[in-house]
Amino acid sequence: MNETAFKRMKDLPSTHLLGTGTPMCAGCGGLIALHEIYDVLGPKSVFVNAAGCMTLLSVFPFTPFRSSWLYTSMASAPAGAQGVRDALDILLEQGRMPPEDDLDVVVLTGDGSAYGMGLSSTSSAIERGLDFLYICYDNEGYGNTGHQASGATPHAAKTSTTRGPGGFSGYKKDLFSIWAAHQPAYVATVIGSEPLDLARKIEKAKSLRGPRLIIALAPCPTGWEFEPRDSIEIGQLAVKTGIWPLKEYVDGSVAHTVVPRRRAPVEQYLEKQGRFAHLFHPQRNDRLLAELQARVDGYWDSV
Repeated sequence: MNETAFKRMKDLPSTHLLGTGTPMCAGCGGLIALHEIYDVLGPKSVFVNAAGCMTLLSVFPFTPFRSSWLYTSMASAPAGAQGVRDALDILLEQGRMPPEDDLDVVVLTGDGSAYGMGLSSTSSAIERGLDFLYICYDNEGYGNTGHQASGATPHAAKTSTTRGPGGFSGYKKDLFSIWAAHQPAYVATVIGSEPLDLARKIEKAKSLRGPRLIIALAPCPTGWEFEPRDSIEIGQLAVKTGIWPLKEYVDGSVAHTVVPRRRAPVEQYLEKQGRFAHLFHPQRNDRLLAELQARVDGYWDSV
């Protein structure tokens, strides 16, 4: 980025900064959600970013944020957040920083870190009661390195490491419940295609103290194999079919914030993505499709 471009960027309002001049994939569902999240959080925040897709937002020495940015290894973002939060608290306690200059400490990771490599350090941070907001953009695979399977990959999805006729043989890890078992301050699922629900949850999380998690489903055109223009529609279908429940945990209880009263068939969501094409062509796999539908139905029947 040259000096002229940087000056133009500095003059833009914060709502236009994310994604400006950054080498992100067109139609990135994670970036859509992050745009909306940053609009609520604003510049009085410091992002501790674990290695992943969103690392591409920062091209040294610039970032598209009007706030601070710290880059860590994939497993270490919560530890980095601890150091930042401790430093801020010391400055406040010693009177070297006025309270109005305090910052929200925000961890930003993909699902590879949140569900896998960084889960141990995250669990420890929650147990310590660290005051931080953890944002996971969940594109259901290691998207920055070729979309290998991760702990968030759904059953039957094809990835670069699960190319068999049935796709991924495992099941998506329930990160929401893992966090809730720690009894944190707040846990919520969001998606960029439901902006009002997302904004309300970020406002609530911002008003609380302690460990807080936001899991944003992030439709990924390159990894999920769909046209970038379809990202919002696929996000909406994730909610309408019930595959991605929008819910929150607070004060020990779970509430669903958007309930699809008449759920669309799961295959309406699956058939728009190349990673599930093997379920429809060259022959329709009724057994796997029925299993996927039954798992979604079973979830909502238990709510």
